Amino acid sequence: MKKIFYKIAFFTLIVGALTSCDKELDQVPFDSFGTENAYVTAADFENAIRGVYSNLTSAGFYGGSDAGGMLDAPDVLSDNVTFAQKGRGTRRTLHNWQYGPADGTLLGLYTAAYSTIYRANLLLANSEGFEGENKENIVAEAKALRALAHFNVVSFFGKIPTQSGDANGSLGVAYVTEPDPTIEPARETVGTTYDLIVQDLTDAAAGINVTNDAGRMNRDAVNTLLSRVYLYMGQWQKAVDAANLVTTPVAPRSDVVDVWTDSSRSGLLFYIPNEIPVLGISVGVTWSQGGLTNLIPEYVVSYEFYNSFAEDDIRKEAYTLQAANNQPPNGPVLNFNAIKKLYGREGQSNGQVDIKILRAAEAYLNKAEAYFNLGNESAARTALDAVRTKRYTTPPSGETGSALRDAIRLERRFEFAFEYQRFFDLKRWGLSIDRDGFGDLADGTGTPSDQQSLTAGNNKFQLPIAQSSLDQNPNLVQNPGY
Repeated sequence: MKKIFYKIAFFTLIVGALTSCDKELDQVPFDSFGTENAYVTAADFENAIRGVYSNLTSAGFYGGSDAGGMLDAPDVLSDNVTFAQKGRGTRRTLHNWQYGPADGTLLGLYTAAYSTIYRANLLLANSEGFEGENKENIVAEAKALRALAHFNVVSFFGKIPTQSGDANGSLGVAYVTEPDPTIEPARETVGTTYDLIVQDLTDAAAGINVTNDAGRMNRDAVNTLLSRVYLYMGQWQKAVDAANLVTTPVAPRSDVVDVWTDSSRSGLLFYIPNEIPVLGISVGVTWSQGGLTNLIPEYVVSYEFYNSFAEDDIRKEAYTLQAANNQPPNGPVLNFNAIKKLYGREGQSNGQVDIKILRAAEAYLNKAEAYFNLGNESAARTALDAVRTKRYTTPPSGETGSALRDAIRLERRFEFAFEYQRFFDLKRWGLSIDRDGFGDLADGTGTPSDQQSLTAGNNKFQLPIAQSSLDQNPNLVQNPGY
């Protein structure tokens, strides 16, 4: 088993490395792994960090998968989307909260995340003797990616600190910091898991470059992620402090549509270029396949949510689209409120767009929520309006009290619709999931999703650890209720 992991690890060091050649690869045989040969030059470490990044594009992580992953599960699990009868039935068990240990729910995400962690740990373990010019930046990137992977896993499989009073003492995840594939780590508590995530991100923020090449994290990206982690922890002032370090402005209204067709990079902090022949992944298949007149949607925008977008909110144009399926040979025309995010670049419908992971708008919305919880409503409105003035022609404003809290939450729902966050927001706010009961067609008719409500506090808010993972590691403990 250890040899197999080493083979995989060696392969990741060379994925995407344009400077490698067959002669160089032949120097280390595939039936043995010489770490001392793999981590020598600055180029070796550059290749290694690219190998860590490449794992983010795994199916089930950020690469898109019919089984669910970061691209879709937070919306599929919540109230932003309705199951489409015309689709292939993907993620229906996930959408209906009918998962159990035997299903291997989000096992692809769980496995890909720990593979990413392993690769980061391998690089970090071999960085001691490396004194290259870019060492501090590469080490920081590895720690940031290790933190991101752990954070993604614990968000699904553990409670969120603000979710309930007992959350910090409940089951978190195994926080792995050594590159040994034979270890059988136990789960930390949620509180310890989050503390370790913060430590990695704090270290990363101190050492990472202000700017890095496309496809790599930079200081603004790390601080935005750190502000989200603090928000989840209920450490409001620290969430504000981290968000205040982000200097990238919110994308202006004029750029919002173009950001999602890859014609603009405005407001993006961390994204993965999705170009042929390096990647060319059709991540948009996650939501639908086909063109505007022959669309086969897996999920559509929930009717009530679709109609809650103001007409002057540019996100309605950027995030949603009207599409149809003309059923052959003479069936009725089915019209859909389809999901435009991931649909394709300008004039395309192949789902091949860049994978956008962190955006500047989040720093302001994190700050707005944190300021509100600190009792500073003026600062909360200012941070909120920094986003709203870039989304509406006539932005709302002026709310106070619970109306301001609700406005912050609503803008967060609009801004991050179909983008990795809704399930976690409802979970950390301690709210139930209440779907609208409407059908999957554009006028609200058709067939609703099978299940409509998940009460706050239900054990299904923590997904089950796959039985196969429990079998392989006897020190893992299953989540309560499964």
